[in-house]
Amino acid sequence: MTIQFPVAIATTMLLLATLSPPAHALGGGASTIAVVYGSSTTICSIVADQPVQQIQCWRNGQMLPPILPTTSFDAVSGGRDVLCGVRSSGFSLLCWNITFTPKRIYNDRSAPLTSLTIGDAQICALRNVTAVNNAICWRGNYVPSTHIPNGNSQFGVISSGLGCTCGVLGSNNRVMCWGDDTFSSLMQSKFENFSMTNIHVGGRHACGIDDLGFIICRGSNGNGQLNVPENSAYQYRALALGWNHSCAIRRLNRTVVCWGGDGQFSSNITDGISFESIVAGLNFTCGLITSNFSVICWGPGWPNQAYFSQTVLPLQKTLPGPCVNTACKCNLYPESQTLCSGNGHICRPCELPIAPPAISPSPRSSSRGLKRGLFVFAIVGSVGGFAGICGVVYYLWTGVCLGKKKIHNSVQPTITGSNVAQQSNSCSPPSRSSTLRRQGSILMRRQRSGTSSKHADRAEEFSFLDLQTATNKFSVENKIGAGSFGVVYKGKLVDGREVAIKRSETGPKTRKFQEKESAFDSELAFLSRLHHKHLVRLIGFCEEKEERLLVYDYMKNGALYDH
Repeated sequence: MTIQFPVAIATTMLLLATLSPPAHALGGGASTIAVVYGSSTTICSIVADQPVQQIQCWRNGQMLPPILPTTSFDAVSGGRDVLCGVRSSGFSLLCWNITFTPKRIYNDRSAPLTSLTIGDAQICALRNVTAVNNAICWRGNYVPSTHIPNGNSQFGVISSGLGCTCGVLGSNNRVMCWGDDTFSSLMQSKFENFSMTNIHVGGRHACGIDDLGFIICRGSNGNGQLNVPENSAYQYRALALGWNHSCAIRRLNRTVVCWGGDGQFSSNITDGISFESIVAGLNFTCGLITSNFSVICWGPGWPNQAYFSQTVLPLQKTLPGPCVNTACKCNLYPESQTLCSGNGHICRPCELPIAPPAISPSPRSSSRGLKRGLFVFAIVGSVGGFAGICGVVYYLWTGVCLGKKKIHNSVQPTITGSNVAQQSNSCSPPSRSSTLRRQGSILMRRQRSGTSSKHADRAEEFSFLDLQTATNKFSVENKIGAGSFGVVYKGKLVDGREVAIKRSETGPKTRKFQEKESAFDSELAFLSRLHHKHLVRLIGFCEEKEERLLVYDYMKNGALYDH
């Protein structure tokens, strides 16, 4: 198939989470499948279950002889009439033209390659130089390119497209683009207000996943390539972009959804098939099937096939990731040693946990479950309500000095000037902290005593361990912003509720404890006054040692600033 116009294929599959690159060799984000286009369509991959991880290729309906059958490779990438492969350990980069004449364009044991991507006529990689990932590029005839960013720029990921390469800076998660001055400047400006975890460049558009887990697409939309069909947080784990279409792998079941191409990619021919990775051709997509590690391709531009069909290529089993000898940050692939034939292991990409889908019960079981649930709820509600009333009466009647014992905001008694004086003999004077909390408690009770019972739920007290578990130990992947006195993380409680957890600053940057305590108490008291459908609701708090945390409802659509 002869192509009459240039296009970019971003074949490097990038992780959802921003990960530190390994010390050497390519990590779990490297692609083991490549699409070569131009004079003919060629699909290449790295063989699994073999002592040598060699490159195998298919072209025009037939298998080609193995490329350098005695050499192992970590990753491959393809462009217009060019295929490149990173040798094991990342120290060397070899490229081939359409006749598969090899040429070594990089060899440096002191700076191994950690990523590889090819656009239409530009080859780019990241190399690890003293623990910093710098970009290095080559253009036509493998001539080193001058259109690269400052050598001091550190990148987490990169992707090449039509005359343009973009990368995500490791320092601030911002997008930087270079190459074609007009298009690269446009792409960089389109993403300047987003904090991204990855980026992929296609024909005249680019898509990536931001640090809140949403797909962001910018650029030309003449064929609907920016119209993501669904876009909830952390719904997708990988992207692949072609000339005028985009595809993504869903995180929940690893199935693929594509959009753009004037609607020609909206068919259901891959429904029910789970994929490990995907790469895009001009107007078709190829993917590695999870169940058997075979490669299939589909799309309107797939040669010699019906309009909506997919083809299983006669390639041998393909590696789902590079075989490495370094320790994995997360988990190993199942049968990793077998896939690598004892020469290393394969690391799974680090991802956030996926909540199991809700199972719809049958009508009969639903009815029984509902009756049983209502019965249990009635018992628990009655006991809880009776216990709560007894508790309030007890504390109001006895006037017990509370000391260090914490009382939920909704049941804390009002302390007037007279009863403060009466308690002064047995308790210390109320601090500013307790006064602020008491004011919040009074306001919350006043609101709840009104006509609306909508906000009658009490402010909960959480343990630090519960909130640490909910946020995956306050991981960077869960960070969604910063507030008046700390950093905000997305979390999921044990009961399934999605929440936003604000944690006061810790470590060397922490201000005086009294200042942190004051900010915490002020916000707790202030937000206790406010209950409105357009304002985020305060659910509860945590106080343990020097830890101060506030728990809010999670607003999945992001901040007003983002819109």
